Amino acid sequence: MSKKVRQTVPTIEVAAEPARVPTVWVVTPVFLDVEAFLVVRDQALRFLRQIPALATSPVTFVAVDDTAGMDPQVERIEAQPGALVVRPPFNLGHQRAIVYALRTLASRIAEEDVVVTLDADGEDRPEDLPRLLEVLLAPGAKPRRVVLARRTKREESLRFKVLYAGFKLLSRASTGTVIHSGNFAAYRGWVVHNVLGHPSFDLCYSSSLVTIDLDRHYVPCARGSRYAGRSRMTLLKLLIHGLRMWMPFLDRIAVRALVFFTFVFALTCTWAVGLLGVRLLTDRAVPAWSVYGLMTMILVSFVALGNALVLFAVFAQSQGVLLRGMERLSRDPARDTPDRAD
Repeated sequence: MSKKVRQTVPTIEVAAEPARVPTVWVVTPVFLDVEAFLVVRDQALRFLRQIPALATSPVTFVAVDDTAGMDPQVERIEAQPGALVVRPPFNLGHQRAIVYALRTLASRIAEEDVVVTLDADGEDRPEDLPRLLEVLLAPGAKPRRVVLARRTKREESLRFKVLYAGFKLLSRASTGTVIHSGNFAAYRGWVVHNVLGHPSFDLCYSSSLVTIDLDRHYVPCARGSRYAGRSRMTLLKLLIHGLRMWMPFLDRIAVRALVFFTFVFALTCTWAVGLLGVRLLTDRAVPAWSVYGLMTMILVSFVALGNALVLFAVFAQSQGVLLRGMERLSRDPARDTPDRAD
């Protein structure tokens, strides 16, 4: 009688791989502000090390040389450990310089990495980093989460305050909102890979973070004082920057322009009918000012209609460009073929 031998298969326990420590990418545009950048770097590194979740994370400081290689002082940044210099081919402005650098480095940024963008002069205070990153690194935070510094206090000249008040009124009227944030933001590398390719970022970085559907959170932050050097923001550059901030809101501006035309046109028609009724049904003379007023309203109606049509055409064209860009990206065989060593 045979006796069955029962074999026991040993259980092999596979150790779970440790979670990858995210890299922190601190991206800041530098335009003749090397001295201030070096202070920002030291301060940011000190406050980043106070965050328990990032205490052992490698930190890379990306300085975007917006002089396009014309500032010899940038060599001092390259000599710093953990510093990387990105040089655009020409001056882009501080917001588009940030976008250029992030798109250039996208292949090196993992989706779970932490990306921080801020100005190099110290007005975006490094001591606010723990509060921004606390919201970003909170348990259950989505990859789409973007944390923005909401400006609560500014130390500016009277002229700037008056111009800024007018800009806010125009922004509220034309777009329905006011941008209270600048370059100071924090998010995961997922945003770099999946959101930063949107063409509105070619126009304005801070406005695009507001117009695109993201999980936005605001942290109140006072604006700091410049560490070194002087501001090179002229009145002309400030006005250009304000116009660029409106560009990502082109769809909202077009709708509001159409509503304004409809209102003015309806008011003009009512005015004309009223004047015609007075002229035909009564013996009263039509006041000269009412005729001039009617002509003015007709002129305003045509101007509003022209603006609405132009904005609609530009909006349609921009959406078409976006779609064609997405189609080319989806057909790019290089994105579907992994890199392999032969």
